[in-house]
Amino acid sequence: MSPSILFRRVAIAEAVTWALLLTGMFLKYVTKTTELGVQVFGMVHGVVFIAYGLTTLLVAADQRWSAGRTLLGLASSIPPFATVLFDRYAQKRGALGAQWRLVGSDPQSALDRPVAWLLRNPARGALAGLVAVIALTGVALLVGPPAGG
Repeated sequence: MSPSILFRRVAIAEAVTWALLLTGMFLKYVTKTTELGVQVFGMVHGVVFIAYGLTTLLVAADQRWSAGRTLLGLASSIPPFATVLFDRYAQKRGALGAQWRLVGSDPQSALDRPVAWLLRNPARGALAGLVAVIALTGVALLVGPPAGG
């Protein structure tokens, strides 16, 4: 899977989970019918939010994004649906390639080496990504919900 396709899929998933969470919030706070939507979709959104952040960092390292572009990509996960807008922005500017740079070239920096390993070993890389999402979700659960949650 190319950086462009992976990033787009995760960006869309993050936006969809935002929509589900907002629906749950509407049911909880406006109609006052149920809290189940916030409980379920809040957790789902949190997991996908973390996955989007990790995907952004992976793609940014491989595609040699500037710090500013990387921060913009990460920040786009905060407002609802902005990940889709950032994906369009990155596509238009050629920031999302059709190939992984580090699969076919030698790592040049200390950051490139682990990213290259993840990309050259897709099954292990996917497992490492899954473990990272689970670990960061666990940390988030320990810290607790956002203020006012």
